[in-house]
Amino acid sequence: MTTASTLPHLWLPYSQMQTAPMPVEAAATSGSTITLADGRTLVDGIASWWTACHGYNHPHIRQALVRQAETMPHVMFGGMVHQPAMTLARRLSDRLPGDLERVFFTDSGSVAMEVAAKMAIQYQLNQGREGRHRLLSFRGGYHGDTLAMMAVCDPEEGMHRLFGEALTPQIIADLPTTPGTLAALETLLSERSHEIAAIITEPLVQGAGGMLFHGPETLRHLRRLCDDHGILLIIDEIFTGFGRTGTFFACEQAGITPDIITLSKALTGGTMPLAATIARKHVFEAFLSDDPLHALMHGPTFMANPLACAVANASLDLFDQEPRLEQVRSISAQMAAELEPCRSLPGVRDVRVLGAIGVVELETLDDPEALKRAFIEKGVWVRPFRHIVYLTPAFTITPDELSRLTGSIHHVLKDHLG
Repeated sequence: MTTASTLPHLWLPYSQMQTAPMPVEAAATSGSTITLADGRTLVDGIASWWTACHGYNHPHIRQALVRQAETMPHVMFGGMVHQPAMTLARRLSDRLPGDLERVFFTDSGSVAMEVAAKMAIQYQLNQGREGRHRLLSFRGGYHGDTLAMMAVCDPEEGMHRLFGEALTPQIIADLPTTPGTLAALETLLSERSHEIAAIITEPLVQGAGGMLFHGPETLRHLRRLCDDHGILLIIDEIFTGFGRTGTFFACEQAGITPDIITLSKALTGGTMPLAATIARKHVFEAFLSDDPLHALMHGPTFMANPLACAVANASLDLFDQEPRLEQVRSISAQMAAELEPCRSLPGVRDVRVLGAIGVVELETLDDPEALKRAFIEKGVWVRPFRHIVYLTPAFTITPDELSRLTGSIHHVLKDHLG
């Protein structure tokens, strides 16, 4: 078998290049379809890591990109601002709960989380709380692959285990989803809150941890505990933001306002790299001082890239003009009905749906590459990982396209698990 290691020059993500099969080559995209270089077409079940919420090549987003490219593709954001960024910051603030009103732009979700952590630690320092330099996160969580973020991901997750000795130790706890885990977290905080700057969590679903769902009450517990102990609450909505869980932001379902929220993925409708770290008023005001050392010293070169901001504004236009959340509700109902037959297959542990996230959890997944190849043969793009097969389709996917995805999952699992 020809492996990815023979592919000239490229180094692929999350791949052992010596053994990974040669990847397929994409040539074009449209709606919920990927056309391969060999002419085959695939219905995309994961919207390019759930970024393409409006489908690929939406004309409104494409037109906004062209207009901005003709005017100002990029300009530095140091000592300058521009209208696309100012407009986007205002529109995000208007949509977010509470007083989340200060937007710091970056160019990837992992960097947005790095900035959030940096904000939280410096917030405590600027307040004179010098011992609060730790971050608390949860087993099953994932917040990116950069060095600091690896330290707040699940320590048992295989991708980052090699780096344990190189990482700054942080505090990892069980997510408080039961009375027992809540009591344990309360005890931990009563003993160690003096060293904790912030709690970090994904709201409603831990994505890369295996699409693990939890209820809104868990977020309410975290908000209360942070308030009780003077800890900031950072909500990572990089996966869940922009309608994926059924509300525009997942934290809305808990009725809480985090101190800092991070956004990326679907922010630009899957068109350009862009991310944002957004802070509440009291967090921002802790950085205002005559002392220059109280400033946030961070500034990515392509911060607030005008092209990316323009397409993000166009994406927000589509949420205003087209019935995206209604589409999510329809997708949710269809996936719940059509994935349910998988529950009776041997080796299936669970079937669950939240918004436009559909999950078939397996007892084990020994050969994900075999499943990937089988899905391609069925004309769909589905990439199992860990022990799950999942769907995160574009919100504009047609019922027939979605049925092709759900039907393929049932057929492929039946063939491979039976």
